[in-house]
Amino acid sequence: MGQLEALIFDVDGTLANTEKDAHRVAFNRAFADVGLGWDWSVELYGKLLKVAGGKERIRFYLDDWQPEMPEVEDLTAFIKDLHARKTKHYCDLLANEVLPLRPGVRRLIDEARAKGIRLAIATTTTPANVTALVTHSLAPDAMDWFEVIAAGDMVPSKKPAPDIFLYALEKMNLSADQCVAFEDSGNGWLSSRDSGLTTVVTVNNYTADQDFTGADIVLSNLGEPNQSFEVLSGNAGGKTYFDVALAAELLSRKSST
Repeated sequence: MGQLEALIFDVDGTLANTEKDAHRVAFNRAFADVGLGWDWSVELYGKLLKVAGGKERIRFYLDDWQPEMPEVEDLTAFIKDLHARKTKHYCDLLANEVLPLRPGVRRLIDEARAKGIRLAIATTTTPANVTALVTHSLAPDAMDWFEVIAAGDMVPSKKPAPDIFLYALEKMNLSADQCVAFEDSGNGWLSSRDSGLTTVVTVNNYTADQDFTGADIVLSNLGEPNQSFEVLSGNAGGKTYFDVALAAELLSRKSST
């Protein structure tokens, strides 16, 4: 039976609701930079989120929506430049407007640090985006709190492939039965599941209707002592907010099955 050693967090939609109010806005500003008449609405962006990774999302949009665009000699280079512009807009946006963390995130991270539980990040977003959110929404030195930042193109395949979680586990020299992962999306859940991790899903407006069958627990958010979470699937053991003890309990349940 594994003992809880680490918590591994996804970023977008898990730590904060970055998709609608930050990434989507940054994409639209990047499109405007190069004179594209594209506008990713809240509804459209929800559909595009079925694809993990910003560059991959742009290509998916081009393939499936076939919007008007100029002739380009190298589509891959065009997409790479567009995504780089988007990343800059995202970082600038977070530097000027602090995006609030989701309920319970800061409290759980603080508790884990106090109890010697190791922390890591496993995400499809770029390292620059991780730094922007973590330093501006958690604390200026918060990047140092995470032992491993597994992000972006560090692995061959993005979520739903398990590569990014397996990379984090390898770098921490831990096995899946020593860690609990936190996700918000169907792709993230599949990635975490296939890496063997105990998984906590906290849904948001974009992911509430996705399939999380088999997840260890599905919650509305991590909750606070004065703000109970809603248990959508699984057993919280009578708790009303997520803490390190519940993470250890979920790990123990999985290890005993």
